[in-house]
Amino acid sequence: MLKRSFLTLAASLAALSFAGQVFAADVKVAVAANFTDTAKELAAAFQKKTGNTVTMSFGSSGNFLSQIEQGAPFEVFLSADAERPVKLEAEGLGIKGTRFVYAYGTLVLWSATPGFVDSKGAVLAKGQFEHLSIADPAAAPYGVAAVETLKKLGLYDKLQPKIVKGSSIAQAYTFVNSGSAELGFIALSQVYKFPRGSVWSVPKDDYTPIDQQAILLKPGESDPAAKAYLDFLKSPDAIRIIRSYGYEVK
Repeated sequence: MLKRSFLTLAASLAALSFAGQVFAADVKVAVAANFTDTAKELAAAFQKKTGNTVTMSFGSSGNFLSQIEQGAPFEVFLSADAERPVKLEAEGLGIKGTRFVYAYGTLVLWSATPGFVDSKGAVLAKGQFEHLSIADPAAAPYGVAAVETLKKLGLYDKLQPKIVKGSSIAQAYTFVNSGSAELGFIALSQVYKFPRGSVWSVPKDDYTPIDQQAILLKPGESDPAAKAYLDFLKSPDAIRIIRSYGYEVK
C-alpha cells in the first residue's frame, strides 16, 4: 500500500511538472532599441511572475515595421512611436483595441566627456566639435526628435555636415560612447541609471512628444501569454521598472 501511494505521488508530481512545461510559453517581442535595458528587466520580472519567457529582438522601429509587414513572426511590438503601431493596426497586422502607450520618452544631448555638454545645450551653437551623432530619422523616432530640435534651434543647416547617423538609437549612443562622435542625441533611458559624462535634457517643446506604443500583432492574437505580457506592462510592478529608467508613464 505504501509503495502504491508513493508511485501515485510520483506520477502526480511528474504530471504537474509536465503540465508546467506544456503551459509555459515564450513570447516573441520586437523592441525599440531605446527600451533595451528596460525590456530585459521587465522580461525577467514577467518570467518570475508567470513562468513564461520572452524572446526579444532589438532595433529601430522603422526596420521592425518593414519586417512585420514582410511576415516576421513577432507577437508583440514595442515601438518608439505611435505612428508605426497605428499603421500596423490599419493594415490588419496589429490587433485593434490592444494598442496603448507604455512609456513616454525623453530626448537628451549627451557627451561621454564631463563638462562638454552644458546645461542649456549652448555647445550646439558654438559648433566646436567634429561629429554629432543622431539616430537615422527615417527609421528611429528619436532621430526625428533630434532633427526637430536642431531645426527649432535654427542649427540644422549649419550642423548637418557634422551629423553622423546611427541605424538605431543604440548605435547613435555607441558612436558617442566610443568617441567616434563628441556628442549626440540619445534617449534619456540610456544614461539615466548610470549617469556619466555630461548631458542636456532637451525641452519637451522642442520636439514632437515621443509616445512609445505597444500593440499585439497577428501572430500573437491567439496566444494567452502574449496578451498576458501586454497586461503585465500596465501593472504597478512594470510601471515601477519603466519609471526607474527615466521614462514617464501616465
